[in-house]
Amino acid sequence: MPATKRATVYLDAPLHRALRLKSAETEASISELVNTAVRHSLAEDAEDLAAFHERSKEPRVSFEAVVRDLKKRGKL
Repeated sequence: MPATKRATVYLDAPLHRALRLKSAETEASISELVNTAVRHSLAEDAEDLAAFHERSKEPRVSFEAVVRDLKKRGKL
């Protein structure tokens, strides 16, 4: 198991209650549930950053150009 660090986190009361209930139902600790959620969130961020990086090479189109094109094609 990797080294752990202690942190104080303040949760909204309903969120804390939901975590306690899920913890009891799944037999996972609140810490395990929070760690899983944070890992998931950071993984999504990493995917987003990779997509942004990949798309950074695409040509840029202004909003005005998109609107003009939609009007030209009768979509607006």
